[in-house]
Amino acid sequence: MSPAAAAGLQAVDRLEVTVVDLSVDVLLPSVGPANRPPLRRDWAVGDQLRAEHGYSLLVQTWVGDESHTLVYDAGLSPTTFLWNCDVLGIRPAEVEAILLSHGHADHHGGLEAVFRRHGRAGLPIVLHPDARLRRRIVFPTGTTLEMPPPSVNDLESEGARVLDEPGPTLWGGDTMLLSGQVERTTAYEQGFPLQQKADGEGWAPDPWIWDDQNLVVNVLDRGLVVMSGCSHAGAVNVMFNARRLTGVERVHAFIGGMHLTGGLFEAIIPATIDDVAAVSPDYLVAGHCTGYRALAEIVTRFPERYLASSVGSRYVFGR
Repeated sequence: MSPAAAAGLQAVDRLEVTVVDLSVDVLLPSVGPANRPPLRRDWAVGDQLRAEHGYSLLVQTWVGDESHTLVYDAGLSPTTFLWNCDVLGIRPAEVEAILLSHGHADHHGGLEAVFRRHGRAGLPIVLHPDARLRRRIVFPTGTTLEMPPPSVNDLESEGARVLDEPGPTLWGGDTMLLSGQVERTTAYEQGFPLQQKADGEGWAPDPWIWDDQNLVVNVLDRGLVVMSGCSHAGAVNVMFNARRLTGVERVHAFIGGMHLTGGLFEAIIPATIDDVAAVSPDYLVAGHCTGYRALAEIVTRFPERYLASSVGSRYVFGR
């Protein structure tokens, strides 16, 4: 799909984004578009929200009375998405598709469980072809972290329709845009140099993570809400690319990971924050792999725009 076709993205009256897998802070106050789960008087009794180094969003749009529901990423462990939905009392309307930000396990670990509960024969599960790659991260210390891909064969045997989509695609009645491969334009956002891929003869460098893709919604009279699992393409590239694809300049909110954690990425925090300031989103809901140093800088530079991200939080944009 060309940028002109992606411009067919329909503006929505209302967007709700619920964080289903991430860290958790039950004492966060509701503020602006951020609606926190209510505290119960007997809060220590019963099942509690689970937090882990995973990411998953339940995304719902409305145009008039017509609504659409998608899942963007499915978390790390097989059960966390479903567990947190149960604790929150969330019973999603019919899930129309499950969209995968990229092939790392902390974003697809719950795919099969989510499909079994909310899926149906032929339900689309959409990923970039490179999400199928077997990968690993090799740290300077010698520690190796395996990054197995989603089990496509198992998903297809369950009845899912797995779609390899390298470019932009429209979902949810044309109200949600999955970006496909992100155009890289900044000089300092250089992927993940520590990543390797299996190439049949061993391991080869695989720094760019071309499968990194983002979910974009255009909220009427407010602008783009850009959701990103990890922003391995670079958070600034992600926002630039969303504007390029849609032809909409205003970014109303960024939600997701910026992957600025650890010594390898902390060096680019200043340049990233400066360019984020130039984009000037109204809200920054950064979390997951953003890292505490980057979050501290975001809070300092954008105290009125930053909204903490936490499991169970529901962010409402529009009417």
